[in-house]
Amino acid sequence: MKVLLTAVNSKFIHSNLAVRYLKEYTKDLNYECKIREFTINDRIERVLEEIIFEKPDIVAFSCYIWNHQFIDMLSQLIKRVDNNIEILYGGPEVSYDCEQFLKNSYGEYLIEGEGEETYREFIKMKLDENEIAPIKGLYIKDNDKVYYGGRRCDIDMNRLAFPYTSDDDLVNKIVYYEASRGCPFKCKYCLSSTMHGVRFLDIERVKKELKFLMDKKVRLVKFVDRTFNCNPKFSCEIWNFIIAEDTETTFHFEVSADILKDEEIKVLSRAPKGRIQLEVGVQTTNNQVLLNIDRYVEFEEIKQRVNAIKAIGTVKQHLDLIAGLPGEDFNSFKNSFNDVYSLEPEEVQLGFLKLLKGSKMRDEAEKWGMSYSPFSPYEILKTSDISFEELIKLKRVEEMVDKYYNSQKFGTILKYFLDKFPTAFDFYFSLGEFFHKKGYFNRSIASYEYYRVFLEFNKENREVEDYSLYEIVKYDYLRFNKKKWLPEFLPRYIDKSVENTIKEMVKGNELYMVNKKYHVELFKLDINAFIKKSTINYGSNFYFIFEENMPNNIIDITEKLK
Repeated sequence: MKVLLTAVNSKFIHSNLAVRYLKEYTKDLNYECKIREFTINDRIERVLEEIIFEKPDIVAFSCYIWNHQFIDMLSQLIKRVDNNIEILYGGPEVSYDCEQFLKNSYGEYLIEGEGEETYREFIKMKLDENEIAPIKGLYIKDNDKVYYGGRRCDIDMNRLAFPYTSDDDLVNKIVYYEASRGCPFKCKYCLSSTMHGVRFLDIERVKKELKFLMDKKVRLVKFVDRTFNCNPKFSCEIWNFIIAEDTETTFHFEVSADILKDEEIKVLSRAPKGRIQLEVGVQTTNNQVLLNIDRYVEFEEIKQRVNAIKAIGTVKQHLDLIAGLPGEDFNSFKNSFNDVYSLEPEEVQLGFLKLLKGSKMRDEAEKWGMSYSPFSPYEILKTSDISFEELIKLKRVEEMVDKYYNSQKFGTILKYFLDKFPTAFDFYFSLGEFFHKKGYFNRSIASYEYYRVFLEFNKENREVEDYSLYEIVKYDYLRFNKKKWLPEFLPRYIDKSVENTIKEMVKGNELYMVNKKYHVELFKLDINAFIKKSTINYGSNFYFIFEENMPNNIIDITEKLK
């Protein structure tokens, strides 16, 4: 018997943890098991071809809100090609209203909730070739009737098999890891609110497995634990361990900032730069809205802890907001955005409420006047507090923030603009509306055009032609793009003889360059004065050396040439 464990990820760099758990948990059983991973961006015809080529007896799908419709179409195609291939579903998207889902699907089996134990018993049943028997957690469709084996208790975490092996190719992949399951909080929009309690892996086992991933030189390990710091003793010991290791691996954790203890912050203060990054679900800074979603915390508590982490200087923070929450209108969300932006995290993520199957938020949709898409990912369309048109405008803001702020490639340009608008939100809102008016959202634009947009925006939106802005745009462009060529809208006016003089001065001088690949540029604006003091000194000559592939290694040699 051959089973194809099939994952349809949202991006190529992602990996699927669930199918790896299933394979490793049943590796002692006498059957052929293979993992295949695709993405929702693959042509469905190609995915079908790859699956059929494997000649499986059973195809098992890991179902989420982002791949459910793709899997539904794929299931139908599989059955049309070979009706003898059986289909098994599992994952959060199919773990609510399971009977109805299976009735309307093309598959024969569905695993509810945690799948490891249920999947193992299912495989043993298929291998025994006996009459189908009830299995806890399993739904079986037979002649249009669905049979349920009953609810299964949560698994002891330490019975799980480590999902990665020495043969796994994890290069350039985000590797997901799980040290606990469950969440102590009951946020209405989250499926974790339906679970009870938190279960942890043995801490020594966690260390051993993380060491394995470090030795594999995994670039990024992303913990999927819903609230990693809910047990401060556990989080401190894990953080101490990875901080002490000699590794280039980065570890990403979802935390609740308001419950971060002083001892946890003290541990994090010892982290090398780039070792740890934290994702903080702020969601809103409106305390009443926080209560509306059963988050019993005030923004000031979150702010205090975020600022304490920021003061460390080596731990990256990613702060989340959700638009469309109950009781939050456009102006309230604007205030939430400005509150979070003022904390200056490395990333600000604007998400939009999704009314997941089985969540309390979906049950309260009518109470809050919520209209949401009936198709996955079940995103909010409007509420009694915010209109569809307002949410669309916030999506434009989201794109601007993600492209220009989160990429961290436009920092000097953003500095120029932000103090020219009443608030940060007003700037990103205006920029988003400008993109919409110009049709930039509807077509692909070249990377260099994302810089040119600012010159257009300044001239048309602010009705100002400021030549210092050209120099600021040029500075950010040269930091992150090819140095030998400048797009035609940016000025280049260095004298060749001066450039040769500078090259001779730099030649062989390791104080200047690390890899000896560099570019010399003349500016008419004192960039350093602008960055440090927001001062515009335009007209003189200022010389900079930009090192290739090292955006932060920029040397001002103006004084050396006087």
